[in-house]
Amino acid sequence: MYLKRVVLILLAVMASGLVFISCAELKRSKPILPIKEYEKMIAGRLDAEYVGTENCLSACHEHDDLKAAFDASTMGVQLKRESGLPLVDCESCHGPGSLAIKGITKELVEENRRKGKKTKCNYETLIDLKKLPAAAQSLICLKCHTGNATFNLHEWNAGVHALNDVSCMDCHKVHQGPDLKVSPIETAEMCFTCHAEIKTFYRLKSHHPVLEGKMFCTDCHDAHGTTSERLLKRPTVKETCAQCHGEKEGPFLYEHGGVTEDCLNCHRPHGSPNDNLLIVREPYLCLQCHEGHPLNTPEGQRRPSDTVRFFYQRCTDCHSQIHGTDLPSPTGSGRFIR
Repeated sequence: MYLKRVVLILLAVMASGLVFISCAELKRSKPILPIKEYEKMIAGRLDAEYVGTENCLSACHEHDDLKAAFDASTMGVQLKRESGLPLVDCESCHGPGSLAIKGITKELVEENRRKGKKTKCNYETLIDLKKLPAAAQSLICLKCHTGNATFNLHEWNAGVHALNDVSCMDCHKVHQGPDLKVSPIETAEMCFTCHAEIKTFYRLKSHHPVLEGKMFCTDCHDAHGTTSERLLKRPTVKETCAQCHGEKEGPFLYEHGGVTEDCLNCHRPHGSPNDNLLIVREPYLCLQCHEGHPLNTPEGQRRPSDTVRFFYQRCTDCHSQIHGTDLPSPTGSGRFIR
């Protein structure tokens, strides 16, 4: 019996040791690939040399249209003037290009031109951006953008998008033209490609006018990451809602406790089948926290035993200032009546 107990204790100690080791392993930061391989992944071929954008494009004319779109963008403009920002050109993202244009001469380019053909470079020596893991794709962008204080990217790595393998390139198309940012009117459809379940809320009877183009996802959320839950731009839900609904923010002399705490206690932010984005219809919403109460009538207050004493209609027919008020009720207490 004693030996059996000792064995059980030893097994328990060994098990706790394994748990401790596994926890330590989880906390340890590990690269996706060995360091040298990861460097190649985001920096390109280490045996290649940087030759400059003009040398690349004078040798290879396959990318003329892409180059024209890039030159018109905010990043391409940096090549033409002193902006004080990190230099951005083809090799900043695609890696050094000497091996890609190796063997391509002016004579070959001219001969292909006479034949009506475009000279192609050796793409395989460049970084294959489409095949990179999402974290590596974003890191290529962050090489420059984390050094620029005008970009709100300080929360990106800890944000829900980065943690779910969403990369910068999923939303931003570098070669699309002058503006690399998605316009507000286009953000909804872009967001719905991943958040399809949210789109269904905007088709309900009561909803914020996002599909109508009068509001945008970016009015409330910052896709690049925030310290708030749900990528909210403001620290709390109430502060976010108060950007538009300032009259309901308060502070009030008579405050409604549940409303003061969180708007989501009563409202569904994207859409609801109930009026005013309510999570439940009145009076059932109010009855989740409040009991029914007797009504005052010209004959006086009804008796508590009276079966008709409960008022099961819309509570806000009487309590119209439900978010809070500075005026007491006729009885002298704050019942959110006026």
